[in-house]
Amino acid sequence: MREEEKKRSSQLNSFRAFLKKRWAYPAIYLASAAIIVTAILWYQSLGNDGSDEPQDFGSAENGAVGQKYDDPAIPVNSLDELFQVPVSNPEGVVIEKEFYDSEASEEEQEAAILVYNNTYYENEGIDYSMEGDEFDVLAALSGTVSSIEEDSLLGNSIEVEHEDGVVTRYQSVKDPAVSVGDEVKQGDILAKAGQSQLNEEAGTHVHFEIRKNNVAVNPKEYINKPLSAIKEQPSNDGDEVDQRLNPPKLEEIEQEQRESNSNTGDSSDSTDSSEDTDGSDEGNNDEADSSGE
Repeated sequence: MREEEKKRSSQLNSFRAFLKKRWAYPAIYLASAAIIVTAILWYQSLGNDGSDEPQDFGSAENGAVGQKYDDPAIPVNSLDELFQVPVSNPEGVVIEKEFYDSEASEEEQEAAILVYNNTYYENEGIDYSMEGDEFDVLAALSGTVSSIEEDSLLGNSIEVEHEDGVVTRYQSVKDPAVSVGDEVKQGDILAKAGQSQLNEEAGTHVHFEIRKNNVAVNPKEYINKPLSAIKEQPSNDGDEVDQRLNPPKLEEIEQEQRESNSNTGDSSDSTDSSEDTDGSDEGNNDEADSSGE
């Protein structure tokens, strides 16, 4: 019994002497940390089972993890973008001709009329210029280039198609930088501003239109607004040029001009007839004098 007690006492003294050494506690801490890290790695390896295949969390309602949607993905830009003026410096732009609005005042409507070859046209967009300087024409909204046409009257035209039946049209341009089918981002260069016979007074400019279902809407009402702000428009499959000819207000003006010209002609005819009457009276007086002699 005494020998066993001596052994235990000796072992206890040895352990105490070990703990008194400076490196004892750091060594214990390091060994404990190594054991803990090893246990964590071993536990993770058991959970993975050596498989790299992605886990299927199943499907759930109301947008839960793993839910699958059949609807096609829609680019975020097309829904969130706001219409912009199609120039790089909107602060320096000059509006040469406003949009013809049927609900505007008579004065504003007359200011939005274009006259070419004795024919009146309603302006279906806004004409922007940089006071005669050449400038780049930019995409007002992201979309797909659907048409590029040359037109001697309107100037070259580029059309960009968007969602919900909306298109933007850029006329009076030159040197197109895009092709039909190109995907363009908002702010991409489409062409350079040019000129047109329809609005020669504007000089170097771009004629900018926004259309929904082929019906022109006032661009000024939708600048800095999303595409969804454009209200549904009745579909128009007719000839666009015919809609721009002879608006009611101008028909009245033309009628007034015709009546004025007619009145002027009547007054000149009456003046001529009075002169003829005076001449004939003088001739009759001369004849009477000669016969009397």
